[in-house]
Amino acid sequence: MSSNEITIDRQSYYDDIYRSVRDNDRELFRRLFLKLHDRDQHEVFHLLYPEKKRKIADLLTPEEFAIIFEWMDVEDQEAAIEYLSHNFIQEVLSYLPADVIANLIHEAETIESETIYDLLEPAQRDLVRELLSYEEETAGAIMIKEFLAISPESTLKEVISFVREKGHQAGTIYYLYVLDKQHHLLGVLSMRDLILSPENELVKNVMFQQMVSVPITMDQEEVARVIQNYDLLAVPVITPDNKMRGIVTFDDVMDILEEEATEDLISFAGVPRSSAEDKEPTVLETAKKRTPWIIVLIFLGLMVGGLISIFHKTLETVIALSAFIPLITGTGGNVGTQALAVTVRDLNLGGEDIGQRIWQTVKNEFGSGVLIGLISSLVLFVVLNILKIELILTVIVSVSIFLTICFSAVTGAIVPIILTKFKVDPAVASGPFISTIIDALGLMIYFLIATNLLEQI
Repeated sequence: MSSNEITIDRQSYYDDIYRSVRDNDRELFRRLFLKLHDRDQHEVFHLLYPEKKRKIADLLTPEEFAIIFEWMDVEDQEAAIEYLSHNFIQEVLSYLPADVIANLIHEAETIESETIYDLLEPAQRDLVRELLSYEEETAGAIMIKEFLAISPESTLKEVISFVREKGHQAGTIYYLYVLDKQHHLLGVLSMRDLILSPENELVKNVMFQQMVSVPITMDQEEVARVIQNYDLLAVPVITPDNKMRGIVTFDDVMDILEEEATEDLISFAGVPRSSAEDKEPTVLETAKKRTPWIIVLIFLGLMVGGLISIFHKTLETVIALSAFIPLITGTGGNVGTQALAVTVRDLNLGGEDIGQRIWQTVKNEFGSGVLIGLISSLVLFVVLNILKIELILTVIVSVSIFLTICFSAVTGAIVPIILTKFKVDPAVASGPFISTIIDALGLMIYFLIATNLLEQI
């Protein structure tokens, strides 16, 4: 079946659902709607007209709607709270994990936080307040409180019964966390070990004690790296005295990595990182954040123009030199930006061996720069000869390309390291900023070689 046929079938299926809502056919709606994946359910609901959305309380149970509610963005969640009945939305929130509600309270713009708190049960309210008490973008702020805790003295048979009873309330059941009566983390029991071990065995004899955990104050990017490096589905979050407070799951990490990647891409365009976090920045805010970097680039551009003025006599001697300026600057900028991207990635990965890894990256970039420069200059030399360009000009351009590529690779690798030392986000050194620096470097190399060689003639 082609992708077009799949699209048509899906749209036809959605149309049947919309007709069932229009006709108040609850039985047909539930039969069609509940067969969809959670994400597709959200898509169907999102496309309903507002007056039709109000019917959802008559068509779905609060538990069923809670699944859709989790998929919504904060704006839609706020709207749902406003147009659905107080009792219905109160039940919906009771089925949601604390981290989802905490995010809603933190991001909400049209609903007061106390309005949402009033809809929560006391125990759930306390969990949400705890999550919001931690510093933003730390393990404590992004963790979920719904995890399965078991006693080291329980038998595996008892644990299996416990999982069957409480598992649907947890963020994940693949790991069970072994805690003492004071909530200290003693170990972890995987679902694999639970199923494959004898039922009469005690948890303390099967649990894994060399587990990986993260402190509650750890930055979310560091948490993401821990989960990636150890190939975990979730990681426990602990206090300084080893008391377990929650878990960070793999799907939360994926969201974090996507967010950080988006921020880095925006920074690579020369826009400050904070701009990536604004939903709808005003014209004034956008200008305020971008202007300082544009001013810096203007002054750097003046330096590049100054270089051309300094070597104007060289250009007047051989007018054809100007034809190759875009080639020199463009090639250098491309190589430098590639090297910078690799170094910024290594800096973001962090780790105990970051110093050694960064040094190795610089050496690798220099080595690849020499090799790329050598190949590029040889190819360029051959092409210019075929085009019957003067030999002296061919030599000048070929040698300049070689040296520009070598120096650009090293510059692109070193600049983010220097910026990091000065506590400046290395991502903002990308794009136009690094290109302007390398433009100046490439032109200086080009004109110095041209001046020296032409003087020898």
